[in-house]
Amino acid sequence: MFKYLTFCSFLLSTTAFAETAQQAPPPDAAADAGASSILVTATRLATPVDQVPASVTVLDKAAIDRAQDLGVTELLLRTPGVSISRNGGYGTATSLRIRGAESDQTVVVIDGVKLNDPSSAGGGYNFANLLVGDASRIEVLRGPQSTLWGSQAIGGVVNVVTAMPEQALEGSFDIEAGSRDTVSARAALGGKTGPVSWRIGGQSFTTNGISAISPAFGGKEKDGYTNRSVTGRVEVALADGISADLRGYYSDGRVDFDGTSADSPAYGTNREFVGYAGLNLALLDGRFRNRFGYGYTDTDRDNYDPRNQRKQSFDAAGRNQRLEYQGSFAIADGWTALFGVENENSRFRSVSPSASLSVPIPDPARGKAEITSVYGQLNAQPITGLTLTGGVRYDDHDRYGGHTLFSAGGVWALPTGTVLRASYGEGFKAPTLYQLYSEYGNQALDPERAHGWEAGAEQRFFGEKLRLGATWFDRTTTDQIIYNSCSTSSTDPLCFTPGTTTRRYGYYLNVARAKAHGVEAQAAVEPVKGLTIDGNYSWTVAEDRSEGTANEGNWLPRRPRNSANGAISYAWPFGLTTGAAVRWSGHSYDNAANTTRLDDYTLVDLRAEYALTPALRLFARVENLFDENYMTAYRYGTLGRSLYAGFRGRF
Repeated sequence: MFKYLTFCSFLLSTTAFAETAQQAPPPDAAADAGASSILVTATRLATPVDQVPASVTVLDKAAIDRAQDLGVTELLLRTPGVSISRNGGYGTATSLRIRGAESDQTVVVIDGVKLNDPSSAGGGYNFANLLVGDASRIEVLRGPQSTLWGSQAIGGVVNVVTAMPEQALEGSFDIEAGSRDTVSARAALGGKTGPVSWRIGGQSFTTNGISAISPAFGGKEKDGYTNRSVTGRVEVALADGISADLRGYYSDGRVDFDGTSADSPAYGTNREFVGYAGLNLALLDGRFRNRFGYGYTDTDRDNYDPRNQRKQSFDAAGRNQRLEYQGSFAIADGWTALFGVENENSRFRSVSPSASLSVPIPDPARGKAEITSVYGQLNAQPITGLTLTGGVRYDDHDRYGGHTLFSAGGVWALPTGTVLRASYGEGFKAPTLYQLYSEYGNQALDPERAHGWEAGAEQRFFGEKLRLGATWFDRTTTDQIIYNSCSTSSTDPLCFTPGTTTRRYGYYLNVARAKAHGVEAQAAVEPVKGLTIDGNYSWTVAEDRSEGTANEGNWLPRRPRNSANGAISYAWPFGLTTGAAVRWSGHSYDNAANTTRLDDYTLVDLRAEYALTPALRLFARVENLFDENYMTAYRYGTLGRSLYAGFRGRF
């Protein structure tokens, strides 16, 4: 705390009133990023992409529409360094990994609010229920980002921003249907009236789905999925330089799923709510911007099995309350300070009732945690084209005490079209409430720690019609938490519920040391007007480096070492746009022992879109054109050839 306050005092006292200072950008991850240049807000400050030292991918509304994907997961899978595993079709448990990190080491942010579920095993976010909805921008910031985003941001950050209006009244709608009785409909309406800007959007999605268990392992019944979601944003200008924000997101889903070995009539429900209220205050003619916010997330999950006497088999709830202050100060032309204070309170409840009504429902496992943080970051442009960034964060956890994290980086955009990047970041992730207090909990766990760096270059030719780039990254994680299974004859004291002689199936343990490094390469070219070709390749070596263990040197589960994406699109002069995309994923392993192999696969998609009018378009696509049979999780099925068609309007 002392170092942080000294740092901020130095910045303000030495350069606070420099005559060349400009307006500070809004300190908000959900700020309007509409501009002629690409801006990134996952950095918690609207920053031009050429001034971000870490690797980042920005998908704007045009790119989201062009891809035609229903879920955010499918969009992200086309970006460098990202892999997923899914236990069946739409709606089933979905894990997204950035650069080989654990799925719960990625922070998901929706309209500026960090969304995680304290009742889930890893405390992370299940991407199964995150549909595209009214998203206007999706950003993927790769590498450790804990200086700005705190616990969990070891792998990176996914920032989803919903739309804000640009006109007095505007709206959009998308309706499509296709294979397996899949129907998706989404619509949004918004506008500006005097000091008030507002927008509300909703989406309804349903599908009969596929068998979660692969047909190769006996799966026959279809496991369906439904989801209803709504988003809303309101901004009110209260006075000159003062505004208030209200933001909300709600999702209600139901999915049928199977056990690990056979079809079953079991199903689960998932309800997520995100709420935010904020006050924005601009001082000194916009040089000093302040945001005071309150964020609330609530996730409620339940599983049911109609075959049992007691239908409900699982009940869990996780809640977060977050108070935060964030400020940005334009010290001088090209020099900006970002700083903030946060307090987060997390709670969870979880219980697994017996199938028999004669067995009483046990008391639920409960837990809570509080963490208070302060952070500061300085962005400086000492010379034209060169941006340097340095930051520090101090976290005070009510159980694990204080931890200080550092980050630093630089970007040099040269007149030759060359952009050089390098950054270093540290990560810290406290054990989750589930890992500490659930029926498998271990209260002796230590926090996970990570540090990583990257260096890369991008070259642009012919007025950016040809772009080539590559990045090397390296990350080490220590005290990684894993689930350790117990045999029925084990004498390990931790294989018994603490304080009893009752055996349990397993417990969480700090044993792992993980190492990841690799290369991300990408290219894009526009050889003629209307024709765009782009692609990326990722080589990700993610290994278990726990010395002296049987798995030392093994691949971390469900992480392909090689993957590549390619796409081509052509806009014909008469309003038709056609395209094709291909994804290749190398083989991986389903288990830590590397004895169960998941084979490589190639997926080909075709897309077409026709403009009936400037505001109305027809579209269609074929996914998995050659009906490739593959698995991203052993024994679980994946979608075969699928055809969808629909229309969209923008007015």
